[in-house]
Amino acid sequence: MDIASTFLYLFDGFASALSGMNLLYCAVGVIFGMLVGVLPGLGPTAGTALLLPLTFSMSPTESIIMLAGIYYGAMYGGTITSVLINTPGETASVITCLDGHPLAKQGRAGAALGVAAIGSFIGGLIALLGLILVGPVLAKQALKFGPPEFLCLIVMGLSLVISLLGRSVVKGLMSALLGLMIAMVGMDPFNGTIRFSFGVPNLVSGIDFIAVSMGAFAMTEIFANLAEDLNVKQEVHKIQSMFPRKDEWPIVMKSIFRGSFIGFFMGLIPGCGSSIPTVMSYSVEKKLSKHPEKFGTGVIEGVAGPETANNAFCGGALIPMFTLGIPTSPAMAMLMGAFIMHGVAPGPTLFPEHPEVVWPVIASMFIGNILLVVLNLPLANVWAQITKIPNKYLFPSIIIVSLLGVYSINYSLFDVMVMIIAGFIAYFLKMVGFPMVPLILTFILGDNLEMAIDQSMTMFQGDMLRIFQRPICIVLIIFDNSNFLDFIYGCFSKT
Repeated sequence: MDIASTFLYLFDGFASALSGMNLLYCAVGVIFGMLVGVLPGLGPTAGTALLLPLTFSMSPTESIIMLAGIYYGAMYGGTITSVLINTPGETASVITCLDGHPLAKQGRAGAALGVAAIGSFIGGLIALLGLILVGPVLAKQALKFGPPEFLCLIVMGLSLVISLLGRSVVKGLMSALLGLMIAMVGMDPFNGTIRFSFGVPNLVSGIDFIAVSMGAFAMTEIFANLAEDLNVKQEVHKIQSMFPRKDEWPIVMKSIFRGSFIGFFMGLIPGCGSSIPTVMSYSVEKKLSKHPEKFGTGVIEGVAGPETANNAFCGGALIPMFTLGIPTSPAMAMLMGAFIMHGVAPGPTLFPEHPEVVWPVIASMFIGNILLVVLNLPLANVWAQITKIPNKYLFPSIIIVSLLGVYSINYSLFDVMVMIIAGFIAYFLKMVGFPMVPLILTFILGDNLEMAIDQSMTMFQGDMLRIFQRPICIVLIIFDNSNFLDFIYGCFSKT
């Protein structure tokens, strides 16, 4: 298919997507997705699953437009609670808490939410242009990523965690190792062996990530403030503009474009979750920053990069599904199920055989990203007013929302108990100077790391030196070593 034909199909797609019902379903999907993202524990996969039965009576185009709207709407929705109340709506929003919430405490919640909306729009736009222009070619290249390449990618993610260890390297490494140990609880993802369950049936399936992250962020924030008198009127910072300051724009735009490309290319890799590009984007921004020591205290690029990578990942993840029929994440699997349910099979024949479905869906994602900006830029300061609610009213609300969110994942009181225990442990670790970020990030990457190691060992029949025979692995290993050498140099330079 040449460029002229591609854009002709795209214009036809816009004509279809802008028709009455398709536009309505796009708006419904985006708004519902935002609400799902705001509620902790749900996220895009649960939101898509909730509305999937309602699409049985719709046409294929209408149903997939609405479900796609839920997907990228939920990705942005999780940002709102991450920034305002330090409560990540889903896994990809955990990184946003690191600088988004400190910005809110400084009275810059509007700027953080505004930058997230702008970054999400630009990242989504670049990813969709990539989907249209170079999608099929890139998707075929992404198939070269086998278990060894994915292993090196995960190790690269872990090596980037080095930059987030905090003031004490020893405490940071101990925190990271604790995260890996928690990730090992439950059934081995490769051979089914049960580890560290101690006879507790609820631990067989492992410890839920959302429960731990909600405890480590939301509950810890509450516990840290309970020592204060909630009736004392605290200073409330005036909420400033919903845009960055003039001197911040060049930095923000560079972060947005870097995040766009990181998210887009990570989306092409099967099995790469949305949390990995946000971790990589945040680490890259810190590595390139002139003031890396300020990260975690409220820097605008710490929000712009990861949030852009988050939405760019959504567009990139569509390419393997559309062109090869390979879903790269659980949410993509749900979307692929909607295609199949309506008799449209994703894969190499999707574009030539069903252009009346796929092009309106692509066009609707352009429209949906515009709707997100239109809805959220004016509302950024409205959302930001939440930070002005007195703590004696805000904290009980956060606890109720967190409890309901965690319980709704598996309808398990055990998960609620895990969240509370994780909150207490994280609070005491924080009091003695252990950083929480390495723990959470290694916990996120732990399962993927273990699966990639097991698969690579099986593939190489135990000879892991064969990993150096794969060009992509060599490039990633060189990058890993450069991070490690920077870490060693930093340790010696401090002594």
